[in-house]
Amino acid sequence: MAQAVRPNAVSLFATDGKPHPLQDTFAAVTVVLGVLAFTTAWFYNLHLVSSWAGLVGILTGAYGQFISATTRERFLLILGLGASAVGFFLGMAHGGLFGGVVGG
Repeated sequence: MAQAVRPNAVSLFATDGKPHPLQDTFAAVTVVLGVLAFTTAWFYNLHLVSSWAGLVGILTGAYGQFISATTRERFLLILGLGASAVGFFLGMAHGGLFGGVVGG
């Protein structure tokens, strides 16, 4: 029986067969920042890295959710957002965005 052959998707995250380079970039950046924020949040003296990476990861993930086109992109964005939020909040608890740098 003859089957319709679908062309391979241009992107790993594109389920509609169309390229989404901007959305894929936001998803990748959010995941990388989320992993960075989450891993550095467990070290008390790295609170500057974890809080700033978490904050930027939250912002890129939120905008990525706004412009995302496929479910796969949204899935990665949610994972990155969650890791960024945990890293951000633990970084804030350990000293914050400017802890020990600004002030007396």
